[in-house]
Amino acid sequence: MRHLPHDHAVISRVAPFALFMAFIAVDEGATLLANRGLIHLVPTDLFYLYPLKVLAVALVLFRFRANYSEFNLKDLAGAGTSATICLIGVATCVLWVAMDWTTPLNAAPRGFDPTLLPEGPVRVIMTLFRVGGAVLVVPLMEELFWRSFLLRYLLNAQFETVPIGSFSWGSFIATTILFGLEHHLIIAGMAAGAIYSLILYRTRSIAQCVLAHAVTNLSLAGYVLWTGKWSFW
Repeated sequence: MRHLPHDHAVISRVAPFALFMAFIAVDEGATLLANRGLIHLVPTDLFYLYPLKVLAVALVLFRFRANYSEFNLKDLAGAGTSATICLIGVATCVLWVAMDWTTPLNAAPRGFDPTLLPEGPVRVIMTLFRVGGAVLVVPLMEELFWRSFLLRYLLNAQFETVPIGSFSWGSFIATTILFGLEHHLIIAGMAAGAIYSLILYRTRSIAQCVLAHAVTNLSLAGYVLWTGKWSFW
């Protein structure tokens, strides 16, 4: 793997994730202010942040695309392996739905309910952004941060010197917990994070992790649209 200057290597993997989390902070901050009566929001106002978030993160990923040498689509060429990874992605979605447990400190999210939006192009476009962001942008952004960067950084601050898929109990447990805490469904998030890390250890491939993550999110999108259980979004 071609090694970049260390700071640039870190920024290229952390910046997309940090930007994504900043948008979440704005969303949750605005919701808090609205709940306290400090600002006025209708239920759909913050829905329009999501396309901005997806486009902004996608642009940052595109800007740094040449830096992600560990993401190699040729890793997906093995049909048998990739098919197995897709099945694992679907199974992860099933686990996610089954583990819809929250805590008093972590109530169920309001979710994205497209039926609250005007019928027609606005609803269709917003729903496509929701699915497209979850399937195409989020898996790449998160896997580059969690599995490519943080798993290795916890082993050695010069993380690019650490081979993809290197294992330690400390880095595995830490990233599993932190990945769970990133999500409203903490236990489901930890289960998914553990599965994606195990895929990495088995395949030594970030691309296979992205594939599993994308299939999970696509399956969840299909489930949500079919059942109307918007809180999963």
